[in-house]
Amino acid sequence: MGNMRYTKKFGSLALVGVLATSVLAACNEDGGDSGGSSDADTIKIGANLELSGAVASYGSSILDGAELAIKEINENGGIDGKEIELISADNKSENAEATNAALKLIEQDEVVAMIAPATSGNTVATVQLANENKIPIVTASGTAPNITVNEDGSVNEYAFRTCFIDPFQGTVAANFAANELSAKNVAIFADNASDYAKGLAASFKEQIEANGGTVVGEEAYVAKDTDFRTQLTNLKGENPDFIFIPGYYEEVGLIVKQARELGIDVPLMGADGWDSPTLIDLAGGEALNNTFITNHYSSGDPDEKIQKFVEAFKADNGDTAPNAFNALGYDTVYYLADAIDRADSLDGEAIKDALAATENLSLVTGTFTVDDEHNPVKSATVLEFVDGSQVFNSKIDPE
Repeated sequence: MGNMRYTKKFGSLALVGVLATSVLAACNEDGGDSGGSSDADTIKIGANLELSGAVASYGSSILDGAELAIKEINENGGIDGKEIELISADNKSENAEATNAALKLIEQDEVVAMIAPATSGNTVATVQLANENKIPIVTASGTAPNITVNEDGSVNEYAFRTCFIDPFQGTVAANFAANELSAKNVAIFADNASDYAKGLAASFKEQIEANGGTVVGEEAYVAKDTDFRTQLTNLKGENPDFIFIPGYYEEVGLIVKQARELGIDVPLMGADGWDSPTLIDLAGGEALNNTFITNHYSSGDPDEKIQKFVEAFKADNGDTAPNAFNALGYDTVYYLADAIDRADSLDGEAIKDALAATENLSLVTGTFTVDDEHNPVKSATVLEFVDGSQVFNSKIDPE
């Protein structure tokens, strides 16, 4: 449908009002299902997430956020009187399992749309199925560009995301290093088996050099490595004043700990892949001092909408402050619900067109309009770790 923009007013969802004025104060009773899975009563949305395995923290957090959003929407009349039914499937943090989970949700559960996996690799494994079956997928946190756009420049018609993409994140990190930390001689230590890490490293390197900086050392590791001392010793020998470490928390926690043990005390920085409570368990709060990440939001951001979401999430989750994956899971449901509400039918093509036509949607992780490549144009947040806690540093808007 190209650049056509939908103008249909919100129906019973009343999403703009809900999010602009108050993210509903959390109620203690459960949102609940309608009791049946009949299409007449419910709208089925799938959640293909990493609920076990190497990055279970991401998928579980997305699911917690999604469940809060669905509870709120259902308590407010659902979508055109129909309740949303969320059906989750565990992809076990593996590409092949992500494909299997997508097939189950499409063929057995007959969902109208899906929350796609948390990681870029697992999401890419499901894109072809989404296109072939005309079932829209929205990843909350898959940031690799090739989820929505192929190498030949063609757009994957049924793939969308709620998060910004890696080139933006890498550029923000490079500008922060240069402008705020006065970094000039930098090093990069990246997971060379991960599209996510390689993409971030490439965009960071390009921007830091454009800013007049020099990359004095580059080292690599692969997922599941546990001893990084050789590479870190090599990097230390280059005397960098800053090290960029794009990767996932399981390895990064050990890298940060070992770097500090080797006497590397310069600022370290990564991206949203660091965002897990497990990172603090692995690295230790003291080792994480003087480290920074780019992320999608901060629970410490004083923005009123964010603070109302934090309050609602805490009320439902034992006073735990929501992380970025919780917020992205929450926003992904609202993004899908908004599109379903505007679509002419529950047909996959109609929902896909509505997702693509989204404009100025105000959510917790930012207000965004979807561009021609199915990416939201939105701001990024920089967080600093201080004694084991994430502290809001600044918010950076896209140029």
